[in-house]
Amino acid sequence: MKNRITITRGILIPMAVGLFSMNIYSQTAYVANNTTNTVSVINVATNAVTATIPVGSSIYAVSVSPDGNKVFVTNNSGNTVNVINTATNAVSATITVGSHPYGIVVIPDGTKAYVANASDNTVSVINTATNSVSTTITVGTAPWGVAASPDGTKVYVANSTDNTVSVINTATNSVSATITVGTRPDGLTVSPDGSKVFVANDNGGSVSVINTSSNSVSATIPVGANPTGVVVSPNGSAVYVSNNGSNTVSVINTATNTVSTTITVGNHPYGVSVSPDGSKVYVANTNDNNVSLINTATNSVSVAITVGTAPYALGNFISIYPQHLGINTYTESTSFSIYPNPFNSQCTISFMELQKNITINIIDVLGKEIKTINFSGKDYVLEKGEMSKGIYFVQITDANKNVVNKKVVLE
Repeated sequence: MKNRITITRGILIPMAVGLFSMNIYSQTAYVANNTTNTVSVINVATNAVTATIPVGSSIYAVSVSPDGNKVFVTNNSGNTVNVINTATNAVSATITVGSHPYGIVVIPDGTKAYVANASDNTVSVINTATNSVSTTITVGTAPWGVAASPDGTKVYVANSTDNTVSVINTATNSVSATITVGTRPDGLTVSPDGSKVFVANDNGGSVSVINTSSNSVSATIPVGANPTGVVVSPNGSAVYVSNNGSNTVSVINTATNTVSTTITVGNHPYGVSVSPDGSKVYVANTNDNNVSLINTATNSVSVAITVGTAPYALGNFISIYPQHLGINTYTESTSFSIYPNPFNSQCTISFMELQKNITINIIDVLGKEIKTINFSGKDYVLEKGEMSKGIYFVQITDANKNVVNKKVVLE
């Protein structure tokens, strides 16, 4: 079945990154500071804190919208979600959800956010266009971490008290399966191909590996003490697990389901996130008030970035979408879909209207232009060619200099 993803308007910020002359992109990390009730904004290229945003109370989790325009933050004590406008670095909306929200995730098409309400045993579904709750789903006891499949058809919820993971069908917003995992599951992450879910079992000292085809645990991997946060590398080869009881990060080789190395980080590590190119892993150290930056080539900490007090930052808190200086000029005439997405050998860029003399740029996560195509027509077939597996951005510029952008994944 073809997976069409329609481009929506975005905000983009061109920045120089790395050594490429055409590097126009950078990513941003948003770290939730639980005690100071702020979000620290980190420029991933420079590792500098560029802004500090006041938000609600007792914040835990963060999720960045796929277009990079919004950041959603859960306020555990306030029973709300703050929406941050990334262009202004200010809260633009506050949404009432269930009791004691923890984990949150925005699905890949950006239309909905799913919030785990620990005291209600529910998940609130937020319509991101209206910033309102559209429905509430009953799940297991004390839901905590939340993650979405790459195609957005499923959301996985870790139920920390009954040691299960609920699988939500996002088309019907109903629970389609419940999977027993380890003791007190906390964070979880989905592999880039959607075939596996990795669940950090806080009291079990392990990671459960779920086979998403059978909705069953295929492996249990011992890690450090009290694993909480977990994230998978963009190429799917490694999983990084924060062990807050042993102040370490376990690196799991996904081919063998074994720990290949253990990295010492700060005190009480919690949230963990990976850069889009897989070269950096950021770990929020709750008791040190900083973020450890791991160089994945050497599996060593290269720097500690000071942030607010008690950073938790549950969830993948790094924006993977490019951001532009000023508002992107969006028109219906340049609206398009990409299918299939992800793709293996080729995908089709399909426009709603016939195009004349537009430019299609294919740009990698480091900002390097891979391909530039001058195009007239309605459907353009993008061949894999010499492109490697990973995340890319399709940028469309029409004759009037209107610009539209979208992420595409090559598997």
